Amino acid sequence: MSDSVHPLLPAATPLLRGDDGTVQVGGVDSTDGLLLDPVPGLPRLLRALDGRRSHRRVRAEAARNGMDPHLVDAALAALRSTGLLTDLDPADLLASGAGPAASARAVVELPSATQSPGSAVWRARGLSAVVVEGATRVGTPLASMLAASGVGRVVVRDSGLVRAADAIVGGLTTEDEGRPRSLAAADAIRRASPLTDLRPLPAGVAPDLTVLTGPWAASDPLTAEGSDGGAQLVATVRGETGVVGPLVVPGATSCLRCGDLHRRDADARWPRLAAQLVASEPPPSGSTLTCLLTALLAAGQVLAYLDDAGAPLTLDATVELRPPDLLPRVRRWPAHPSCGCGAAATSGNPDPVVVAPPPGAEVPPQGTMDGERVQPCSRTRHGAALPGAGEEDV
Repeated sequence: MSDSVHPLLPAATPLLRGDDGTVQVGGVDSTDGLLLDPVPGLPRLLRALDGRRSHRRVRAEAARNGMDPHLVDAALAALRSTGLLTDLDPADLLASGAGPAASARAVVELPSATQSPGSAVWRARGLSAVVVEGATRVGTPLASMLAASGVGRVVVRDSGLVRAADAIVGGLTTEDEGRPRSLAAADAIRRASPLTDLRPLPAGVAPDLTVLTGPWAASDPLTAEGSDGGAQLVATVRGETGVVGPLVVPGATSCLRCGDLHRRDADARWPRLAAQLVASEPPPSGSTLTCLLTALLAAGQVLAYLDDAGAPLTLDATVELRPPDLLPRVRRWPAHPSCGCGAAATSGNPDPVVVAPPPGAEVPPQGTMDGERVQPCSRTRHGAALPGAGEEDV
């Protein structure tokens, strides 16, 4: 038995007593539950599993209170087998922040974070830095979500001033109108997570991920190439449609220029149209629901990348959220053979297909990628494999 195992039974997990003294743990929704025989002191012991004590210490305290240690071992093993119990890494506990308020927030977030296969996920998040380009109706709520989810450094870059239409739940407020958007976004992040580091990164230090939230940032060569050469994710609303992706891992996945080359192939006018789209800052767009769902989906992709929790859905792909149902639709964007990013050679896909038309162009026939030609790829910092091919609703 190792002291590195710190069992946590989330405080929200129901402990329900039956008429015969049995205790039901969980099992009141779609998740599995566990029915335990009547044992004096067991409910109190289970409710005290806050992740702060090792399994060995929990066992020893139970023995001092007159409980059979082997029975405690059996109960905890059964809870683990049903997924009700989470074993925390001590490094996660040390990274949860000082003070009762920070600890309380961490305990709420930790059970979800520790579902990832890696160890010390919460600590890894705390050591990560994410830059959000744009304090938009997507960017600021996204930055706040990432901070609340344990990302240690979240930097929002924006040189503009807050407009009345920028206000959104979890983001900028109506009282921020006229203030610098970067400062107002920092205040929004502080409301969600007061201990998050908001300082700009030192010169020459690249973030773990840059999120581009401008509607057409992916088509702007200055923005798209200005992320220190690291990983990028697009998260924005174009018109009324939320768009998340692609997640670009340099040299391993299709890049933003690959997407623009596919658009150029579909319509030779695309470079001229794109130049007009990025010539000036567009007004805010997207309903509150669309913007927040886009931010939520993007936050999930960012955390999947930082946690190394398998292949994020947006590798070589975008996910669209279209009103009125806002059901996600996946579009695949293979690497373009004319792009110098090197991903085409990695993917082994010599015949890319256009899967999305540019504005104003005729809709080309929808194609699919041959799943057998998609090869696993590796990242320089986080290992991952490309997702399956095709285009589908999810």
